[in-house]
Amino acid sequence: MKRITVKKLIPYVSIMLMCISVSACGQSTTTSTTTEETTISASTDNQPQSEAPEKPDGEAPSGEAPGEPPSGEKPDGAPGDAPGGGFGGGGMSSADIDYTGAVEISSADSQDGQTYESTTADESALLIATSDDVTISNATVNKTGDSDGGDNCNFYGLNATVLVKDGSTTTITGATITSDADGANGVFSYGGNGGQNGADGDGTTVIISDSTITTKGDGSGGIMTTGGGITKASNLTVETSGQSSAAIRTDRGGGTVTVDGGTYTTNGLGSPSIYSTADITVSNATLVSNLSEAVCIEGMNSITLVDCDMTANNTKTNGNATFFDTIMIYQSMSGDADSGTSTFDMTGGSLTSENGHVFHVTNTNAVINLNNVKITNNDSDNILLSVCDDGWSGADNIATVNAVNQTLEGTILVGSNSTLTLNITEGSNFTGSISGMITNSKGDTVSTEVGEVNVTLDKNSTWTLTADTYITSFDGDISNIISTGYTLYVNGTAIN
Repeated sequence: MKRITVKKLIPYVSIMLMCISVSACGQSTTTSTTTEETTISASTDNQPQSEAPEKPDGEAPSGEAPGEPPSGEKPDGAPGDAPGGGFGGGGMSSADIDYTGAVEISSADSQDGQTYESTTADESALLIATSDDVTISNATVNKTGDSDGGDNCNFYGLNATVLVKDGSTTTITGATITSDADGANGVFSYGGNGGQNGADGDGTTVIISDSTITTKGDGSGGIMTTGGGITKASNLTVETSGQSSAAIRTDRGGGTVTVDGGTYTTNGLGSPSIYSTADITVSNATLVSNLSEAVCIEGMNSITLVDCDMTANNTKTNGNATFFDTIMIYQSMSGDADSGTSTFDMTGGSLTSENGHVFHVTNTNAVINLNNVKITNNDSDNILLSVCDDGWSGADNIATVNAVNQTLEGTILVGSNSTLTLNITEGSNFTGSISGMITNSKGDTVSTEVGEVNVTLDKNSTWTLTADTYITSFDGDISNIISTGYTLYVNGTAIN
């Protein structure tokens, strides 16, 4: 066992509130004889509805002028609950932190069957700070001692139960890791890029398997990756109970996370199963969120799910969020994630939404790819997707949904200032309608007119209408639209 030299921790941190804080992530094939191939493309200006009204009267969120970022807490699913510092702000750099650990490893090492424990604030139970390879087998790791380090815990790993940094490749197997403290993430991979989104990390890699991680405090995720770090996890059992404590969690500086197998459960407010400010791929896993969204994606980042079973019961909003939802894709403008296209990709498996909208896109450009996912919506309003204003500003609300071999059901809501491209292809079927009448969970009217909607329906797919629907353009075979007594209007003209 080796130890690095430690200095006396200087915990005085001044964090200025500058902008906002971050938040709050069967099939049927029909082939018809083509009697008429119709392609219609036009603007919504002439559709037979009243002209889209101006935005509702009143002040912008938190009383700030329109166009300025709203103030407020992070929304449901946002990592951390400390105040943000605006664009690139919040917290000091990792170079300003004197890291300490009850046990510290500073060179190549292999340890088996050890117990690591810390009861001290801002101290890790196990700190691995080396560019060398380290192996930890069959460990018991316990952490208490709350931190008020805020972003230093979220971005740089202060107070983490297990912290790996400085380029080490650390392999952990058969561990039992428990934290009962605020700001005490379970296993933290910090890649050393200083929180610079998109910048390369120093190669820090955590490979963890067949382990159990339990966290109880606020701001205490299960596996945490920031600063360009890398995490590879397999067959974990992760459960978190605090606020802002995603089971699979990332924050400023991003990184790469790969998960295969295991169960990931969250019980706290603003604690989705997965929070992404990174590129995250999860396969063959069970994901359960008992109070928050299942998934949050912030900014130009991605989540890919393959053969996963995911359930969420989002029953309490947090911070700026005004909708209940299961998959939330947004941009907070806090600086924790670069602006750009957000991507949610799900193939196979199941997605169960117990409350609210299944998908919600706001203040970002999102691409949602669905392929043979069993979607169950148990909410009585049966909203499949909403694309509209929420508690953030600074960007447009734009979504593209690509359905392949996919069954979709429910109402799609597109706000008057929002855009949706819906591609229904390769044996997919959509049963539902599209509307611009949107009310949030507070009962406030968000929109009364539908925005820009462009639909592509290929010859092997169908759309069954459940209400009269107005869209901007349609590309496809109108014989594959099943009207059931309702009418589809394209640029103001009925086409069925």
